[in-house]
Amino acid sequence: MCDNHHTHDTSPHKGLEHKGHDQEHKKWSRRSFIQALGIAGSGSMFLGSHMISASAPSPLTAAVAAAETDNILILIRLSGGNDGLSTVIPIQQYDTYANARPNIYIPESKVLKLTDDFGVPTYMSALESLWGDGQFKAVHGVGYENQSLSHFTGSDIFANTDLTTTGFSGENTGWMGRHFEELYPDYLIAPPPSPAAIQIGNLANLVFQGEETNYAFVTNNVEQLEQIAETGTFYDIENAPFDDCMYGDQLRFLRGVANTTYEYAGTIHDAYMAGQNQVEYQDNGFARQLALLARLIKGNLGTKVYMISMGGFDTHGNQPEVHERLMSNLSVAINNFYEDLAFTEQDDKVLSMTFSEFGRRIFENGSNGTDHGKAAPTLFFGSGLNGSAFVGDHPSLDEPNNRGNLEYTMDFRNLYGTVLAEWLCVPRESVEQHLLGHPYQAIDLGFNCSGEVFDDIAMDNDPPTLPETPPSQDPMDPNIDILDTIEHAAIYPATSPRDPYIHLEMPVSAHVDIELFNILGQRVGTLFNEMMMEGAVDINIRERMRDSLSTGKYIYRISVGDKKMSKSVMIT
Repeated sequence: MCDNHHTHDTSPHKGLEHKGHDQEHKKWSRRSFIQALGIAGSGSMFLGSHMISASAPSPLTAAVAAAETDNILILIRLSGGNDGLSTVIPIQQYDTYANARPNIYIPESKVLKLTDDFGVPTYMSALESLWGDGQFKAVHGVGYENQSLSHFTGSDIFANTDLTTTGFSGENTGWMGRHFEELYPDYLIAPPPSPAAIQIGNLANLVFQGEETNYAFVTNNVEQLEQIAETGTFYDIENAPFDDCMYGDQLRFLRGVANTTYEYAGTIHDAYMAGQNQVEYQDNGFARQLALLARLIKGNLGTKVYMISMGGFDTHGNQPEVHERLMSNLSVAINNFYEDLAFTEQDDKVLSMTFSEFGRRIFENGSNGTDHGKAAPTLFFGSGLNGSAFVGDHPSLDEPNNRGNLEYTMDFRNLYGTVLAEWLCVPRESVEQHLLGHPYQAIDLGFNCSGEVFDDIAMDNDPPTLPETPPSQDPMDPNIDILDTIEHAAIYPATSPRDPYIHLEMPVSAHVDIELFNILGQRVGTLFNEMMMEGAVDINIRERMRDSLSTGKYIYRISVGDKKMSKSVMIT
């Protein structure tokens, strides 16, 4: 019999140890728990701002956020490797194109000519009105040098912008993750009021991964996000099975923690209820994703970046039928999406862009399909483009490499850099130094936040010299980042594995405060609070906390003046 005090309270609480614990583990392992939540990365998304005692954003974060535009970016991943020659058809090279694909080429009668030189298949005709309204651009030949033809490595490179990535190594953070890391240096303790990003599907993608956490609110599929939007919760606690005292307690605890710490669910629900779709969308997975995003945007959720996915582009066989279905669904849904946003005059604030891990080869294979290739077009949608166009140079079909691949004519990092600097209004210096790790050439896509004069598109790979800015020596200077003040903050194991410590190197004298929080954002204690001279100091975490810490993950926040930075540490 269960004791009478066992109720269906929705707040998380722990049950007593019991042999039912083994049963719980069989059904709800830690791995499946995190995956079911849709949490990628270190687990720091367990934070809920309403549970955090020190939740006010730092002045630095507030200043950076205030300077940001209210523009919104939607990343559309075409998973599998989209065939560029079935997306943008080079009319001026049509004979070469048709001869290379005698069984799968798109007949001229089914090409919608948008200019004298380029067209799209008629099954993408839903985009014709966007083209006419100046809301559609296609950038030719997007790729990079020595492009990987691996699904996994190719996906990682388009996410982390590191061309040295192989199947076993490479940068482990993403370009958008590094953006949010710079925007929210104290994110682990003071997350923004709305999700920084929302991602539907593909937990393993690196796009939003930072050093300390994944900055996206991630769900496995659109059904999960729809459930959260409609109900404001993730799991049904009231109807959880409570026939076994111990099992019920533990299940209720886990689900309660999920709902409580997944606190953005309520924010998403409020936006969902405030917005409404004013256009009827098709009934397919991709259209449902865009319909849901439109409703959240119209409900003023406040999230600046979304990522959605459409699978099925690995068209080794039966490509004509598969590609027609996929791109027809995409075209209709995109058109409906911008029609929907236009009702509230928000279409000019939302930019959408496609990306795929690679393109496909010029020549068809023996299965009425195409194999993994290189360059492919990137498609942009939105009123903010201020005109429709085909951008850049289309790769020559007459000069493929020895495997029939199109060579890239546009480095994808030029597009990323342009979107970050000219649409999201991130300073060029930050884009080049922190987000891409590489100089980029700004491309004229119709938006221009920086006021920079765009040069003609050219393949100039000589990196420009970045201007050097002398570092400030005043830790209170509002123009100096906490990472400039705290030159090095890292976790090092001491002689005992139970004694990790923080190693700090300060280039200037300043008062340093380091607080420790548990994974729920509750303050555990102070590790350091004193004036620190220029130089280095080692702070033994267990000694400072008088050996009162249990094993687990913690977060420490370093404060210098009004600047804050939070990082995670594992205590073993």
